[in-house]
Amino acid sequence: MNEKQNIGSLFDRIAKKYDFVNHLLSLNIDKWWRRKAVKGIGTNGSAKLQCLDVAIGTADLAIALARCLEKCGTAFQITGIDLSAEMMRIGEEKVRRQDLQQRITFMQASALEMPFDDNSFDVVTCSYGVRNFSDLHKGLSEMQRVLRPGGELMILEFSYPENKVMAWAYDLYFSHVMPRVGRLLSKDKTAFNYFNRSVKNFVWGKEMCERLAAAGFSGITHQTLTFGITTIYRATKEIPQ
Repeated sequence: MNEKQNIGSLFDRIAKKYDFVNHLLSLNIDKWWRRKAVKGIGTNGSAKLQCLDVAIGTADLAIALARCLEKCGTAFQITGIDLSAEMMRIGEEKVRRQDLQQRITFMQASALEMPFDDNSFDVVTCSYGVRNFSDLHKGLSEMQRVLRPGGELMILEFSYPENKVMAWAYDLYFSHVMPRVGRLLSKDKTAFNYFNRSVKNFVWGKEMCERLAAAGFSGITHQTLTFGITTIYRATKEIPQ
């Protein structure tokens, strides 16, 4: 999809309204999804977790992860990468308001060519970003490369309900309601149409798990939330024998 080649500029255009529209259209359920997704991360006993949040955007997941790790008494450092400078600018403001600027740092970089050495991170996360990769296999392979053996991967992404009635209602919402409301509130005529297409054309469930396995991950699981409209994928990088 050619749109994905310019994904950074697309998010730059809507960055100022992104959080408001996102929370409104999800009825704030997305906040619960993120809390659920980060729960249990970082229990592998590392003295200080080095975490990478891919497609950090406005930092909602990174902040949720930071608060979760703080409650567990775990030392950590989170590095976030994204192509959208404007989304990260807003994310940095939120991080400062949360007094987490020493724990969460930002870097403009591509998920397909990460500027990190092999085996650099204990944890890699990504929320609602992998469907925007122009090359899914390359992006997942990069996540696997920078993850340390025994490290954890967590991906939170949209999916489709298996129930036919729910799938019909979900498709109606994504195809008609969300694009219209998004255009009205963000004043952008194309971005939310792209979001609709990006979800409808993406993989989920068993097929996504197969893509993770093809990228070299093991211990792959997936858990659907809210009638299957979003899914948490978890996996690990095997420790060499």
